[in-house]
Amino acid sequence: MTPSQARALADRLVPLSFLIQSVFDRACADHDTAPAQARLLGVLQGRTPLMAELARLLGVEKSSLTGLIDRAERRGLVRRVPTPGDRRATRIELTPEGRRVEAAFRETIAARMATLTSPLPPAAQHQLIPLLDALLPTPEDA
Repeated sequence: MTPSQARALADRLVPLSFLIQSVFDRACADHDTAPAQARLLGVLQGRTPLMAELARLLGVEKSSLTGLIDRAERRGLVRRVPTPGDRRATRIELTPEGRRVEAAFRETIAARMATLTSPLPPAAQHQLIPLLDALLPTPEDA
């Protein structure tokens, strides 16, 4: 890619990132969920990681994660689960309410992203999925 192509790409991706962040922020407000809690719920969907792994997945310090987990636990969204054989290790999992809120949040985002991409022809919308997959980290890399 030439420098001018890289600039042209950045000139489009940066405003798109702002638009996507705006969609995310509005969905958080609609579901009375802080952005950090929404990220937590999304990361926990389908996983029950240890605290250290969860801190890595969210890119936060363990001390910050403890407060985030405490607040989500008070709301009934997550629970701490002891790890058999290791009293110090705790896994975090979504509660039924946490799964409900996460699913509703994901549906809101999906509907808004469908609106956002609606100017594209259906074939182009479909092509976006593998292109974006190529750019996004795999769960192992996250």
